[in-house]
Amino acid sequence: MHSALWVSKTGMAAQDTKMTAISNNLANVNTVGFKRDRVVFEDLFYSIQRQPGAQVDQLNQLPSGVQLGSGVRVVGTQKVFTQGNSQNTQQQLDLAVMGSGFFQIENSDGEVMFSRNGQFHVNSEGLMVNGQGLPLQPQIQIPEEANTISIGVDGIVTATLAGDPQPQELGQITLAKFINPAGLEAIGGNLYKETQASGQPQEMIAGADGAGSLKQGALEGSNVQVVEEMVDMITTQRAYEMNAKVVSAADDMLKFVAQAV
Repeated sequence: MHSALWVSKTGMAAQDTKMTAISNNLANVNTVGFKRDRVVFEDLFYSIQRQPGAQVDQLNQLPSGVQLGSGVRVVGTQKVFTQGNSQNTQQQLDLAVMGSGFFQIENSDGEVMFSRNGQFHVNSEGLMVNGQGLPLQPQIQIPEEANTISIGVDGIVTATLAGDPQPQELGQITLAKFINPAGLEAIGGNLYKETQASGQPQEMIAGADGAGSLKQGALEGSNVQVVEEMVDMITTQRAYEMNAKVVSAADDMLKFVAQAV
């Protein structure tokens, strides 16, 4: 079997995977706190037919050899944690992280998840929760008689209660940082899960020791750049077409040999 068929097959499979990542990026262009994916490729093993530097005679060596590659594969996908554009919403419970760090969300199993989506709400118990009803950690409980809620850049939450002009402190929102955020596992719902690759979370005060600050009344938009994704989509499509063309050319070569013999 012609080796070019197998090489171009790996190229088509790799470009198909990249197109899937691009489509997911474009689908989430308006998802709050979404971070785009990029696909990482690596070449496969080589067939060494002539070793570079091999001795031609006692005095001379080959300046180069014959090394034929066997294609490409996807070695991984990586979340790109660049800052998204800030969108002002004027909503009291909307928060944007300006810098590094994640909100801590407790799921239904009691496990702490992490998110860049600061679109919070208040449930029937007065707790700040995300769009799925999962509570923010540390828990912040908003009194029923609260008129206005203020959240500082350091995460301190205060509320002005009806009949009391003196603001009351309700708690402090902290952020989690990771040494390798790209190693987090994306589980959907704007949530990430800690892994061995990400390292353990470090709980930090917002705006201190390298952690991002909080901005009330704003949300962090997706960091997907539509024009960049469209350009990537065009180059990926052309790369797929060229690999398909190699399959067709290799098929024509085999057809010629089969008919000529």
